[in-house]
Amino acid sequence: MKKLPSTSDFVTRGRLAAETDSNIETIRYYEKIALMPAPRRSESGYRLYGDAARRRLRFILRGRELGFSIEELRSLLSLVDGGDYTCGEVHEMTVEHLENVRTKINDLQRLERTLANMSAQCEGGEVPECPVIDVLFGKPVLGPLEK
Repeated sequence: MKKLPSTSDFVTRGRLAAETDSNIETIRYYEKIALMPAPRRSESGYRLYGDAARRRLRFILRGRELGFSIEELRSLLSLVDGGDYTCGEVHEMTVEHLENVRTKINDLQRLERTLANMSAQCEGGEVPECPVIDVLFGKPVLGPLEK
């Protein structure tokens, strides 16, 4: 017969936040959007979290660090919660996420080049003309050789 955990096996939201290096508002948000299940309550009404909540929160936090969106995490967690996921399903989601990350990297590199070109055209003087402002108003950015 399996022994039910006692309330001493659980921690409060503040303690969970400290143990996972997160904050109380983050945990509250994940509960509100149903990534974290509603916790059990002590007799005095405190929210209590056990090992399963710790593991789940760490999973969510690590997933967010890796750039997974809330919806991607929701999908991953639904596979895990169902218990009948395959490595292939997780791999497919991971490859899709990797493609999104690579697209973002390409976009950021393009942004970096544009900002570098803009700032290279700006002399930072006291004149009212500013190439950066011009570009923001829609004038084309000249490359370093087109100046």
